[in-house]
Amino acid sequence: MSKPFLDIHSLAKRYPQRDGNPGPPVFDEVSFGIDRGQFVCVIGHSGCGKTTILNILAGIDHASEGVVIMDGREIDGPSLERGVVFQAHALLPWLTALQNVAFGVRSRWPEYSRDKVREHSVRYLEMVGLGHALDKKPSELSGGMKQRVGIARAFAIQPKMLLLDEPFGALDALTRGTIQDELRRIVRATQQTVFMITHDVDEAILLSDRILLMSTGPHARIAESVDIDLDPDRTRSSLHHEPRYYDIRNHLVDFLVDKAAHPKETISS
Repeated sequence: MSKPFLDIHSLAKRYPQRDGNPGPPVFDEVSFGIDRGQFVCVIGHSGCGKTTILNILAGIDHASEGVVIMDGREIDGPSLERGVVFQAHALLPWLTALQNVAFGVRSRWPEYSRDKVREHSVRYLEMVGLGHALDKKPSELSGGMKQRVGIARAFAIQPKMLLLDEPFGALDALTRGTIQDELRRIVRATQQTVFMITHDVDEAILLSDRILLMSTGPHARIAESVDIDLDPDRTRSSLHHEPRYYDIRNHLVDFLVDKAAHPKETISS
């Protein structure tokens, strides 16, 4: 059996206490794999360590124990092979939308000419519906537009994996739904591998191929893996018409309400 594209084995994270000794692990024995081109969402209550796991995958935090292998190499520090989009847009306020994306493109391909950088950056901004806002600065953009720039910037560097930390959490429902559909369309077109954190059950069902359910911390684990075997061409508006939608949704909600604190067993996949 071939190794997954992303292989996480026995991951744990402890923070020091006031006396300097390590405290109990926020999570431990976290093991799972993600295949190339797969979209995986993680759901769990606050405090279970979801964002810490994402930061470890991004290379901006370190695990206390365990190892993370991506495409045959251990992750050790930040890399342009991994694109990250956070809930806060993290755009450079003095640069336009085009310049924000171009900044990443130049970092990824320093040999590109100015025209090629622009052409490449414009293509990804148009992909997220911002071809009309190339020269606008973040202060001139709505919250949803800022997040689209962040998504365009992450996709534009063509990373091996995209990491999303509740990127739509601060958006209104209508804007959120529109960008979710756009994200799903782009991911399917590019076959991007994605690891995403969300608290929104419907968002996870809409976007992902598989959902990982985390138990509560401390000592949080991956308690269950749920395959989302719905129409691959589903959209926000069509999701509720899927025959298995309510069964999946009820299962996820039931876990979060009743089982997250006392999972029967943990899985490794």
